[in-house]
Amino acid sequence: MSEQFVAAIDQGTTSTRCMIFNHEGRVVAVDQKEHEQIFPKAGWVEHNPVEIWENTRAVTAGALAKADLKAEDIAAVGITNQRETAMVWDKNTGEPVYNAIVWQDTRTDAICQQLGALGGGAERYKDKVGLPLATYFSGPKVRWILDNVEGARERAEAGDLVFGNMDTWTVWNMTGGPDGGLHITEPTNASRTLMMDLDTLTWDESIAKDMGIPMSMLPEIKSSSQVYGEVRPRGVLAGVPISGILGDQQAATFGQACLSPGEAKNTYGTGNFMLLNTGTEKVPSKNGLLTTVCYKIGDQPTVYALEGSIAVSGSLVQWVRDNLGLINSAPEIEDLAKSVEDNGGCYFVPAFSGLFAPYWRSDARGAIVGLTRYVNKGHIARAVLEATAFQSKEVLDAMNADSGVDLTALKVDGGMVMNETLMQFQADILGVPVIRPVVAETTALGAAYAAGLAVGFWATEDDIRTNWAEDKRWEPNMEEGARAKAYASWKKAVTKTFDWVEDEA
Repeated sequence: MSEQFVAAIDQGTTSTRCMIFNHEGRVVAVDQKEHEQIFPKAGWVEHNPVEIWENTRAVTAGALAKADLKAEDIAAVGITNQRETAMVWDKNTGEPVYNAIVWQDTRTDAICQQLGALGGGAERYKDKVGLPLATYFSGPKVRWILDNVEGARERAEAGDLVFGNMDTWTVWNMTGGPDGGLHITEPTNASRTLMMDLDTLTWDESIAKDMGIPMSMLPEIKSSSQVYGEVRPRGVLAGVPISGILGDQQAATFGQACLSPGEAKNTYGTGNFMLLNTGTEKVPSKNGLLTTVCYKIGDQPTVYALEGSIAVSGSLVQWVRDNLGLINSAPEIEDLAKSVEDNGGCYFVPAFSGLFAPYWRSDARGAIVGLTRYVNKGHIARAVLEATAFQSKEVLDAMNADSGVDLTALKVDGGMVMNETLMQFQADILGVPVIRPVVAETTALGAAYAAGLAVGFWATEDDIRTNWAEDKRWEPNMEEGARAKAYASWKKAVTKTFDWVEDEA
Protein backbone atom coordinates (compact mmCIF):
# COMPACT_ATOMS: atom_id res chain seq x y z
CA MET A 1 0.00 0.00 0.00
CA SER A 2 1.32 3.46 -0.89
CA GLU A 3 2.08 6.04 1.83
CA GLN A 4 -1.00 7.52 3.49
CA PHE A 5 -1.55 11.03 4.84
CA VAL A 6 -4.07 12.91 6.98
CA ALA A 7 -5.73 16.16 5.90
CA ALA A 8 -6.89 18.94 8.20
CA ILE A 9 -9.24 21.79 7.35
CA ASP A 10 -8.47 24.82 9.52
CA GLN A 11 -11.38 27.26 9.29
CA GLY A 12 -9.97 30.33 11.02
CA THR A 13 -11.05 33.88 11.74
CA THR A 14 -9.29 35.48 8.79
CA SER A 15 -8.74 32.56 6.43
CA THR A 16 -9.44 28.92 5.66
CA ARG A 17 -6.71 26.47 4.81
CA CYS A 18 -6.15 22.81 4.17
CA MET A 19 -2.96 21.19 5.44
CA ILE A 20 -1.78 17.66 4.71
CA PHE A 21 0.48 15.83 7.18
CA ASN A 22 2.57 12.67 7.07
CA HIS A 23 2.95 10.14 9.88
CA GLU A 24 5.78 12.15 11.46
CA GLY A 25 3.45 15.14 11.79
CA ARG A 26 5.30 17.17 9.16
CA VAL A 27 3.54 19.38 6.62
CA VAL A 28 3.34 17.89 3.13
CA ALA A 29 1.19 20.59 1.53
CA VAL A 30 -0.88 23.64 2.43
CA ASP A 31 -3.32 25.88 0.59
CA GLN A 32 -4.97 28.94 2.11
CA LYS A 33 -7.50 31.65 1.22
CA GLU A 34 -8.53 34.73 3.20
CA HIS A 35 -12.19 35.72 3.49
CA GLU A 36 -13.82 39.11 3.92
CA GLN A 37 -14.11 40.70 7.35
CA ILE A 38 -17.48 42.46 7.48
CA PHE A 39 -17.97 45.36 9.94
CA PRO A 40 -21.59 46.65 9.59
CA LYS A 41 -21.36 48.82 12.73
CA ALA A 42 -18.87 49.61 15.49
CA GLY A 43 -18.41 46.44 17.53
CA TRP A 44 -20.09 44.21 14.92
CA VAL A 45 -18.01 41.57 13.09
CA GLU A 46 -19.44 39.16 10.52
CA HIS A 47 -18.36 36.56 7.95
CA ASN A 48 -20.12 35.29 4.85
CA PRO A 49 -20.60 31.53 5.47
CA VAL A 50 -21.14 30.79 1.77
CA GLU A 51 -17.80 32.42 0.92
CA ILE A 52 -16.13 30.36 3.65
CA TRP A 53 -17.60 27.09 2.33
CA GLU A 54 -16.49 27.94 -1.22
CA ASN A 55 -12.99 28.71 0.09
CA THR A 56 -12.97 25.42 2.02
CA ARG A 57 -13.60 23.47 -1.17
CA ALA A 58 -10.98 25.48 -3.06
CA VAL A 59 -8.17 25.08 -0.52
CA THR A 60 -8.86 21.36 -0.11
CA ALA A 61 -8.47 20.85 -3.85
CA GLY A 62 -5.44 23.15 -3.82
CA ALA A 63 -3.59 21.27 -1.09
CA LEU A 64 -4.18 17.89 -2.75
CA ALA A 65 -2.99 19.26 -6.08
CA LYS A 66 0.19 20.71 -4.58
CA ALA A 67 1.08 17.32 -3.08
CA ASP A 68 -0.13 15.45 -6.19
CA LEU A 69 -2.46 13.34 -4.05
CA LYS A 70 -5.92 11.86 -4.52
CA ALA A 71 -8.68 10.96 -2.06
CA GLU A 72 -7.41 7.38 -1.77
CA ASP A 73 -4.09 8.72 -0.42
CA ILE A 74 -5.87 10.40 2.52
CA ALA A 75 -6.60 8.17 5.53
CA ALA A 76 -8.83 10.70 7.31
CA VAL A 77 -9.73 14.36 7.49
CA GLY A 78 -9.99 16.47 10.64
CA ILE A 79 -11.70 19.80 11.18
CA THR A 80 -10.61 22.70 13.37
CA ASN A 81 -12.36 26.03 13.51
CA GLN A 82 -12.78 29.47 14.98
CA ARG A 83 -14.93 28.81 18.02
CA GLU A 84 -17.93 30.89 19.18
CA THR A 85 -18.55 32.20 15.65
CA ALA A 86 -22.21 31.30 15.27
CA MET A 87 -24.54 30.94 12.33
CA VAL A 88 -28.09 29.83 11.61
CA TRP A 89 -29.18 28.23 8.34
CA ASP A 90 -32.16 26.51 6.72
CA LYS A 91 -31.60 22.75 6.86
CA ASN A 92 -33.82 22.23 3.80
CA THR A 93 -32.01 24.62 1.46
CA GLY A 94 -28.61 25.18 3.08
CA GLU A 95 -29.14 28.95 2.90
CA PRO A 96 -27.85 30.99 5.88
CA VAL A 97 -30.52 33.29 7.29
CA TYR A 98 -27.85 35.83 8.27
CA ASN A 99 -24.08 36.19 8.14
CA ALA A 100 -22.02 34.29 10.71
CA ILE A 101 -21.59 36.46 13.82
CA VAL A 102 -17.92 36.33 14.79
CA TRP A 103 -16.57 35.63 18.27
CA GLN A 104 -15.20 39.20 18.49
CA ASP A 105 -18.66 40.74 17.97
CA THR A 106 -20.16 42.72 20.88
CA ARG A 107 -23.77 43.28 19.74
CA THR A 108 -25.17 40.76 22.26
CA ASP A 109 -24.15 42.79 25.32
CA ALA A 110 -27.76 43.75 26.06
CA ILE A 111 -28.88 40.11 25.78
CA CYS A 112 -26.15 39.03 28.21
CA GLN A 113 -27.17 41.73 30.67
CA GLN A 114 -30.81 40.69 30.41
CA LEU A 115 -29.96 37.07 31.10
CA GLY A 116 -27.78 38.09 34.05
CA ALA A 117 -30.63 40.16 35.44
CA LEU A 118 -32.68 36.97 35.80
CA GLY A 119 -30.39 36.18 38.73
CA GLY A 120 -26.71 35.55 39.28
CA GLY A 121 -25.36 38.30 37.03
CA ALA A 122 -22.49 37.40 34.72
CA GLU A 123 -21.91 34.14 36.61
CA ARG A 124 -25.49 32.91 36.25
CA TYR A 125 -24.50 29.70 34.42
CA LYS A 126 -20.80 29.49 35.31
CA ASP A 127 -21.01 26.52 37.71
CA LYS A 128 -22.63 24.45 34.99
CA VAL A 129 -20.92 25.66 31.80
CA GLY A 130 -17.62 27.09 33.07
CA LEU A 131 -18.16 30.43 31.34
CA PRO A 132 -19.35 33.90 32.31
CA LEU A 133 -22.19 35.55 30.43
CA ALA A 134 -20.27 37.45 27.75
CA THR A 135 -20.65 38.57 24.15
CA TYR A 136 -17.82 36.17 23.24
CA PHE A 137 -19.95 33.02 23.29
CA SER A 138 -22.32 31.51 20.72
CA GLY A 139 -25.68 31.18 22.47
CA PRO A 140 -26.58 34.87 22.73
CA LYS A 141 -25.63 35.33 19.06
CA VAL A 142 -28.25 32.76 18.05
CA ARG A 143 -30.78 34.57 20.20
CA TRP A 144 -29.91 37.84 18.43
CA ILE A 145 -30.48 36.28 15.00
CA LEU A 146 -33.83 34.82 16.05
CA ASP A 147 -34.90 38.19 17.51
CA ASN A 148 -33.71 40.39 14.64
CA VAL A 149 -34.03 38.47 11.36
CA GLU A 150 -37.59 38.65 10.03
CA GLY A 151 -39.35 35.30 10.24
CA ALA A 152 -36.37 33.52 11.77
CA ARG A 153 -37.99 32.63 15.08
CA GLU A 154 -41.08 31.21 13.41
CA ARG A 155 -38.97 29.11 11.05
CA ALA A 156 -36.81 27.92 13.96
CA GLU A 157 -39.83 26.88 16.02
CA ALA A 158 -41.18 25.03 12.96
CA GLY A 159 -37.97 22.99 12.92
CA ASP A 160 -36.57 24.41 9.67
CA LEU A 161 -33.56 26.28 11.04
CA VAL A 162 -30.42 24.84 12.63
CA PHE A 163 -27.47 26.38 14.44
CA GLY A 164 -23.79 25.63 14.53
CA ASN A 165 -20.33 27.00 15.08
CA MET A 166 -18.17 26.82 11.96
CA ASP A 167 -17.23 23.18 12.60
CA THR A 168 -20.88 22.20 12.29
CA TRP A 169 -21.37 24.23 9.11
CA THR A 170 -18.25 22.69 7.53
CA VAL A 171 -19.11 19.08 8.38
CA TRP A 172 -22.76 19.54 7.35
CA ASN A 173 -21.69 20.75 3.91
CA MET A 174 -18.94 18.14 3.50
CA THR A 175 -21.37 15.30 4.23
CA GLY A 176 -24.13 16.36 1.86
CA GLY A 177 -25.67 19.60 3.10
CA PRO A 178 -29.44 19.54 2.53
CA ASP A 179 -29.08 16.01 1.16
CA GLY A 180 -28.43 14.18 4.43
CA GLY A 181 -25.61 16.33 5.82
CA LEU A 182 -24.57 15.49 9.40
CA HIS A 183 -25.65 18.11 11.95
CA ILE A 184 -23.04 17.47 14.64
CA THR A 185 -20.47 19.12 16.90
CA GLU A 186 -18.16 17.97 19.70
CA PRO A 187 -17.44 19.10 23.26
CA THR A 188 -14.69 21.68 22.67
CA ASN A 189 -17.07 23.63 20.43
CA ALA A 190 -20.27 22.87 22.34
CA SER A 191 -18.62 24.06 25.56
CA ARG A 192 -18.27 27.54 23.99
CA THR A 193 -21.98 28.13 23.47
CA LEU A 194 -22.97 28.77 27.13
CA MET A 195 -25.43 25.88 26.77
CA MET A 196 -23.45 22.66 27.39
CA ASP A 197 -23.22 21.00 30.81
CA LEU A 198 -19.50 20.40 31.42
CA ASP A 199 -20.13 17.26 33.47
CA THR A 200 -22.54 15.43 31.18
CA LEU A 201 -21.44 16.93 27.81
CA THR A 202 -25.10 17.40 26.91
CA TRP A 203 -27.19 20.46 26.09
CA ASP A 204 -28.87 22.05 29.09
CA GLU A 205 -32.51 22.50 28.14
CA SER A 206 -33.20 25.12 30.83
CA ILE A 207 -30.40 27.41 29.58
CA ALA A 208 -31.54 27.01 25.97
CA LYS A 209 -35.03 27.96 27.14
CA ASP A 210 -33.69 31.06 28.93
CA MET A 211 -32.03 32.08 25.68
CA GLY A 212 -35.13 31.37 23.61
CA ILE A 213 -33.36 28.79 21.44
CA PRO A 214 -35.41 25.72 20.36
CA MET A 215 -33.62 22.45 21.18
CA SER A 216 -34.28 21.28 17.61
CA MET A 217 -31.71 23.83 16.39
CA LEU A 218 -28.82 22.31 18.35
CA PRO A 219 -26.38 19.83 16.76
CA GLU A 220 -25.74 16.38 18.20
CA ILE A 221 -22.65 16.31 20.42
CA LYS A 222 -20.13 13.59 19.46
CA SER A 223 -16.60 13.02 20.79
CA SER A 224 -13.60 14.96 19.45
CA SER A 225 -12.13 11.86 17.80
CA GLN A 226 -14.34 9.25 16.16
CA VAL A 227 -15.52 8.42 12.66
CA TYR A 228 -18.57 10.65 12.07
CA GLY A 229 -19.14 9.79 8.42
CA GLU A 230 -17.58 10.14 5.00
CA VAL A 231 -17.16 13.08 2.66
CA ARG A 232 -20.02 12.83 0.20
CA PRO A 233 -19.20 12.16 -3.49
CA ARG A 234 -19.05 15.74 -4.74
CA GLY A 235 -15.59 16.85 -3.72
CA VAL A 236 -11.94 15.91 -4.02
CA LEU A 237 -12.06 14.06 -0.67
CA ALA A 238 -15.08 11.93 -1.60
CA GLY A 239 -15.21 8.78 0.50
CA VAL A 240 -12.60 9.92 3.05
CA PRO A 241 -13.75 9.53 6.68
CA ILE A 242 -14.23 12.70 8.71
CA SER A 243 -12.97 11.55 12.10
CA GLY A 244 -11.79 14.46 14.20
CA ILE A 245 -13.12 17.87 15.26
CA LEU A 246 -11.50 20.26 17.72
CA GLY A 247 -12.03 23.97 18.32
CA ASP A 248 -8.91 25.83 17.22
CA GLN A 249 -7.36 26.44 20.63
CA GLN A 250 -7.93 22.90 21.87
CA ALA A 251 -6.56 21.63 18.56
CA ALA A 252 -3.38 23.65 19.12
CA THR A 253 -3.11 22.21 22.64
CA PHE A 254 -3.41 18.70 21.18
CA GLY A 255 -0.93 19.48 18.41
CA GLN A 256 1.54 20.81 20.98
CA ALA A 257 1.33 17.45 22.80
CA CYS A 258 0.06 19.14 25.98
CA LEU A 259 -1.53 15.82 26.89
CA SER A 260 -0.68 15.63 30.60
CA PRO A 261 -2.07 17.71 33.48
CA GLY A 262 0.01 20.84 34.06
CA GLU A 263 1.16 21.26 30.45
CA ALA A 264 0.24 24.52 28.75
CA LYS A 265 0.51 26.29 25.40
CA ASN A 266 -0.13 29.79 24.09
CA THR A 267 -1.41 30.36 20.55
CA TYR A 268 -0.74 33.72 18.89
CA GLY A 269 -3.31 34.20 16.16
CA THR A 270 -6.08 36.72 15.56
CA GLY A 271 -6.52 36.60 19.32
CA ASN A 272 -4.33 35.02 21.95
CA PHE A 273 -5.27 31.87 23.84
CA MET A 274 -3.45 30.11 26.64
CA LEU A 275 -4.69 26.66 27.70
CA LEU A 276 -3.58 24.57 30.66
CA ASN A 277 -4.43 20.87 30.66
CA THR A 278 -6.05 20.03 34.04
CA GLY A 279 -6.65 16.35 33.23
CA THR A 280 -9.99 14.77 34.07
CA GLU A 281 -10.53 17.35 36.83
CA LYS A 282 -12.81 20.28 36.05
CA VAL A 283 -11.09 23.23 37.80
CA PRO A 284 -13.34 26.24 38.53
CA SER A 285 -11.56 29.56 38.02
CA LYS A 286 -11.50 32.26 40.69
CA ASN A 287 -9.30 34.55 38.61
CA GLY A 288 -11.19 35.31 35.42
CA LEU A 289 -10.30 32.24 33.38
CA LEU A 290 -12.63 29.85 31.57
CA THR A 291 -13.19 26.24 32.55
CA THR A 292 -13.59 24.35 29.31
CA VAL A 293 -13.25 20.96 27.63
CA CYS A 294 -9.72 20.30 26.35
CA TYR A 295 -10.66 17.21 24.32
CA LYS A 296 -12.53 13.93 24.44
CA ILE A 297 -10.96 11.04 22.53
CA GLY A 298 -13.52 8.36 21.65
CA ASP A 299 -14.90 6.72 24.78
CA GLN A 300 -12.03 7.87 27.01
CA PRO A 301 -12.74 10.19 29.96
CA THR A 302 -13.15 13.89 29.18
CA VAL A 303 -10.03 16.00 29.59
CA TYR A 304 -10.58 19.57 30.82
CA ALA A 305 -8.58 22.79 30.62
CA LEU A 306 -8.30 26.26 32.07
CA GLU A 307 -8.22 28.89 29.34
CA GLY A 308 -7.25 32.52 29.19
CA SER A 309 -8.82 34.17 26.13
CA ILE A 310 -7.47 37.44 24.71
CA ALA A 311 -9.54 39.05 21.97
CA VAL A 312 -6.89 41.01 20.09
CA SER A 313 -3.27 40.14 19.32
CA GLY A 314 -2.46 39.36 15.67
CA SER A 315 -5.50 41.36 14.61
CA LEU A 316 -3.88 44.42 16.21
CA VAL A 317 -0.98 44.11 13.76
CA GLN A 318 -3.56 43.71 10.98
CA TRP A 319 -5.30 46.88 12.22
CA VAL A 320 -2.03 48.83 12.23
CA ARG A 321 -1.49 47.67 8.64
CA ASP A 322 -4.99 48.17 7.25
CA ASN A 323 -6.45 51.03 9.31
CA LEU A 324 -3.36 53.14 10.07
CA GLY A 325 -1.14 52.22 7.13
CA LEU A 326 2.00 52.25 9.31
CA ILE A 327 3.20 49.04 7.63
CA ASN A 328 2.49 47.36 4.29
CA SER A 329 2.68 43.77 5.51
CA ALA A 330 2.42 42.13 8.93
CA PRO A 331 6.10 41.00 9.15
CA GLU A 332 7.21 44.65 8.79
CA ILE A 333 6.00 45.35 12.35
CA GLU A 334 9.11 43.64 13.73
CA ASP A 335 11.59 45.77 11.78
CA LEU A 336 9.72 48.92 12.80
CA ALA A 337 9.71 47.82 16.45
CA LYS A 338 13.46 47.06 16.31
CA SER A 339 14.17 50.63 15.16
CA VAL A 340 13.84 51.72 18.81
CA GLU A 341 15.23 50.28 22.05
CA ASP A 342 11.99 50.34 24.07
CA ASN A 343 8.38 51.54 23.92
CA GLY A 344 9.26 55.11 24.87
CA GLY A 345 6.71 55.01 27.67
CA CYS A 346 3.88 54.16 25.24
CA TYR A 347 1.37 51.39 26.00
CA PHE A 348 -1.36 50.13 23.65
CA VAL A 349 -4.33 48.32 25.20
CA PRO A 350 -6.30 46.82 22.26
CA ALA A 351 -9.73 46.50 23.88
CA PHE A 352 -11.46 46.82 20.50
CA SER A 353 -14.28 44.47 21.55
CA GLY A 354 -13.95 44.89 25.29
CA LEU A 355 -11.49 42.99 27.45
CA PHE A 356 -11.59 39.20 27.76
CA ALA A 357 -9.59 37.28 30.40
CA PRO A 358 -9.03 38.03 33.17
CA TYR A 359 -11.26 41.16 33.23
CA TRP A 360 -14.37 40.35 31.15
CA ARG A 361 -15.22 44.02 30.66
CA SER A 362 -17.49 44.59 27.67
CA ASP A 363 -17.49 48.32 28.52
CA ALA A 364 -13.77 48.70 27.73
CA ARG A 365 -12.43 50.13 24.48
CA GLY A 366 -8.93 50.44 23.08
CA ALA A 367 -6.47 53.08 24.27
CA ILE A 368 -2.92 54.26 23.55
CA VAL A 369 -1.50 55.91 26.67
CA GLY A 370 1.75 57.51 27.75
CA LEU A 371 2.15 59.54 24.56
CA THR A 372 4.72 62.36 24.48
CA ARG A 373 6.40 64.27 21.66
CA TYR A 374 9.26 61.76 21.98
CA VAL A 375 7.12 58.82 20.84
CA ASN A 376 7.42 57.85 17.18
CA LYS A 377 5.98 55.09 14.99
CA GLY A 378 8.73 52.71 16.10
CA HIS A 379 7.63 53.08 19.72
CA ILE A 380 4.01 52.47 18.71
CA ALA A 381 5.05 49.34 16.79
CA ARG A 382 6.89 48.06 19.85
CA ALA A 383 3.87 48.84 22.04
CA VAL A 384 1.70 46.85 19.61
CA LEU A 385 3.89 43.77 20.03
CA GLU A 386 4.28 44.23 23.77
CA ALA A 387 0.49 44.37 24.20
CA THR A 388 0.28 40.69 23.24
CA ALA A 389 3.02 39.75 25.71
CA PHE A 390 1.54 41.79 28.57
CA GLN A 391 -1.90 40.29 28.06
CA SER A 392 -0.36 36.81 28.11
CA LYS A 393 1.38 37.69 31.39
CA GLU A 394 -1.97 38.59 32.96
CA VAL A 395 -3.44 35.28 31.87
CA LEU A 396 -0.45 33.28 33.10
CA ASP A 397 -0.65 34.95 36.52
CA ALA A 398 -4.32 33.96 36.74
CA MET A 399 -3.51 30.43 35.60
CA ASN A 400 -0.80 30.02 38.24
CA ALA A 401 -3.22 31.25 40.92
CA ASP A 402 -6.05 28.92 39.83
CA SER A 403 -3.91 25.82 39.38
CA GLY A 404 -1.64 26.34 42.37
CA VAL A 405 1.31 25.34 40.18
CA ASP A 406 3.71 27.87 38.66
CA LEU A 407 4.36 27.19 35.00
CA THR A 408 8.09 26.66 34.35
CA ALA A 409 8.04 26.99 30.54
CA LEU A 410 5.55 27.97 27.87
CA LYS A 411 5.06 26.21 24.52
CA VAL A 412 4.01 28.70 21.84
CA ASP A 413 2.53 28.42 18.35
CA GLY A 414 0.62 30.40 15.74
CA GLY A 415 1.63 32.94 13.13
CA MET A 416 3.15 35.51 15.49
CA VAL A 417 5.76 33.11 16.93
CA MET A 418 7.94 33.86 13.90
CA ASN A 419 8.34 37.36 15.35
CA GLU A 420 11.49 36.87 17.40
CA THR A 421 11.33 40.32 19.00
CA LEU A 422 7.90 39.47 20.42
CA MET A 423 9.01 36.02 21.58
CA GLN A 424 12.05 37.44 23.42
CA PHE A 425 9.91 40.09 25.13
CA GLN A 426 7.37 37.40 26.01
CA ALA A 427 10.06 35.38 27.78
CA ASP A 428 11.36 38.55 29.47
CA ILE A 429 7.99 39.66 30.84
CA LEU A 430 6.96 36.14 31.92
CA GLY A 431 10.29 35.26 33.46
CA VAL A 432 10.13 31.71 32.02
CA PRO A 433 11.50 30.13 28.82
CA VAL A 434 9.33 30.32 25.70
CA ILE A 435 9.57 27.30 23.36
CA ARG A 436 8.57 27.13 19.69
CA PRO A 437 8.06 23.68 18.09
CA VAL A 438 9.29 22.62 14.66
CA VAL A 439 5.68 22.68 13.38
CA ALA A 440 4.49 26.08 14.64
CA GLU A 441 1.03 25.85 13.03
CA THR A 442 -0.17 23.27 15.53
CA THR A 443 -3.89 24.03 15.19
CA ALA A 444 -4.26 22.07 11.95
CA LEU A 445 -1.84 19.44 13.26
CA GLY A 446 -4.03 18.85 16.34
CA ALA A 447 -7.10 18.31 14.16
CA ALA A 448 -5.10 15.88 12.03
CA TYR A 449 -4.01 13.97 15.14
CA ALA A 450 -7.62 13.71 16.39
CA ALA A 451 -8.74 12.37 13.00
CA GLY A 452 -5.78 10.02 12.60
CA LEU A 453 -6.19 8.48 16.06
CA ALA A 454 -9.78 7.54 15.26
CA VAL A 455 -8.79 5.49 12.20
CA GLY A 456 -5.57 4.01 13.59
CA PHE A 457 -3.22 6.17 11.49
CA TRP A 458 -1.58 7.02 14.81
CA ALA A 459 -1.84 4.24 17.38
CA THR A 460 -1.78 6.18 20.65
CA GLU A 461 -1.17 9.61 22.10
CA ASP A 462 2.45 8.53 22.63
CA ASP A 463 2.91 8.87 18.86
CA ILE A 464 1.96 12.55 19.22
CA ARG A 465 4.48 13.06 22.02
CA THR A 466 7.17 11.40 19.92
CA ASN A 467 6.45 13.66 16.95
CA TRP A 468 6.74 16.89 18.94
CA ALA A 469 10.14 18.55 18.50
CA GLU A 470 11.60 21.84 19.75
CA ASP A 471 12.69 24.37 17.14
CA LYS A 472 13.82 27.35 19.23
CA ARG A 473 13.84 28.51 22.84
CA TRP A 474 13.97 32.05 24.25
CA GLU A 475 15.33 32.51 27.76
CA PRO A 476 14.32 35.54 29.86
CA ASN A 477 17.06 38.18 30.24
CA MET A 478 15.19 41.11 31.81
CA GLU A 479 16.01 42.16 35.37
CA GLU A 480 13.20 41.59 37.86
CA GLY A 481 12.98 45.30 38.71
CA ALA A 482 12.55 46.31 35.09
CA ARG A 483 9.96 43.56 34.57
CA ALA A 484 7.92 44.69 37.57
CA LYS A 485 8.03 48.35 36.51
CA ALA A 486 6.94 47.63 32.93
CA TYR A 487 4.13 45.35 34.09
CA ALA A 488 2.86 47.90 36.63
CA SER A 489 2.69 50.52 33.88
CA TRP A 490 0.74 48.09 31.68
CA LYS A 491 -1.76 47.38 34.48
CA LYS A 492 -2.24 51.12 34.94
CA ALA A 493 -2.83 51.53 31.20
CA VAL A 494 -5.51 48.82 31.25
CA THR A 495 -7.53 50.74 33.85
CA LYS A 496 -7.79 53.67 31.40
CA THR A 497 -9.97 51.56 29.08
CA PHE A 498 -12.69 50.79 31.63
CA ASP A 499 -16.21 52.30 31.56
CA TRP A 500 -15.81 53.77 28.09
CA VAL A 501 -19.12 52.37 26.83
CA GLU A 502 -22.01 53.25 29.11
CA ASP A 503 -24.76 50.64 29.46
CA GLU A 504 -25.36 49.47 25.89
CA ALA A 505 -28.56 47.84 27.10
